[in-house]
Amino acid sequence: MSRFSAITDNPHDERFNQKTGILLTNLGSPDAPTASALRTYLREFLSDPRIVEIPRLIWMIILHGIILRVRPKRSAKLYESIWTENGSPLTHITSLQRDKLDAFIKSQGYTDTEVVMAMRYGNPSIEAGLEQLRDKGLTRIVIMPLYPQYSSPTTGSTFDAVSKVLRKWRWVPELHFINGYHKNESYIESLANSISEDLQTHGTPQKLVFSYHGMPKRFLESGDPYYCLCMQTTRLVVEKLGLNKDLVISTFQSRFGKAEWLKPYTDATLEALPSEGIKDIAIISPAFSADCLETLEELESENREIFEHAGGEKYRYIAALNDRDDHINAIFDVIKPML
Repeated sequence: MSRFSAITDNPHDERFNQKTGILLTNLGSPDAPTASALRTYLREFLSDPRIVEIPRLIWMIILHGIILRVRPKRSAKLYESIWTENGSPLTHITSLQRDKLDAFIKSQGYTDTEVVMAMRYGNPSIEAGLEQLRDKGLTRIVIMPLYPQYSSPTTGSTFDAVSKVLRKWRWVPELHFINGYHKNESYIESLANSISEDLQTHGTPQKLVFSYHGMPKRFLESGDPYYCLCMQTTRLVVEKLGLNKDLVISTFQSRFGKAEWLKPYTDATLEALPSEGIKDIAIISPAFSADCLETLEELESENREIFEHAGGEKYRYIAALNDRDDHINAIFDVIKPML
């Protein structure tokens, strides 16, 4: 046997292969709608310096001395209102997206792929997802955070978590990190399709509200492009559908604390619209790739109540893209160049 043959036939080569691993990530959910589970989840979530940019010592005192004593019980009731027999809607929907994406990728001829899901906070963790791919000996990993519009607290934080895990690995695989897809044509088309289907079924409302997750205004002032990316998404969908620009409003939801956040605020806008004669609206939240607490409880329930209490008459929430076939196609379209 030649020296070359001995080297190429080395059984250790079987540890590595040319398969591509795709880590599909989202924000995460508590393990159960209980105060105890929420305390664990919120401790991890609110300890992230990307989420709360307050001097660490001061914030840790506030977090552990006040927030984690009060908020878990209140948040548990909100999660309980949306919990299903499959558990957390976000976790369940992401698992459906993973399964359908894996099947679709293989149907397109990319058989040497593995799709794994992970959550930035809670379970299954990003570390567990990366280790699952490593154990398969994959030489290339694509990180696909399911946040269409990049922002530091979501996409940036995911990068932090991935980096933290890989710092401990002796061998780091080829890595591709997707930091957003806010203007991807397939994504815009899937959003447009979901809106078009709603308009065909229910008619055109007086206003179509694009409600994005909010963030402190100082993030924008410090260079975070999220606000601008949200505005681009709205514009592209409006152009795709050929809608009158006056029909559409872009707003921002889910704010907390006393600092000024991105405006206009969703809840304040909905409260004001009826007094302006706008009593028939449809609302969609393009920043969410899967329905979750912020859509199913906040938009479907809380904001509906605000609008109707102010005199609104017709309110309908257009569901997130979830595991729609055109959404799965859009995710594939974003990932395809890395396969």
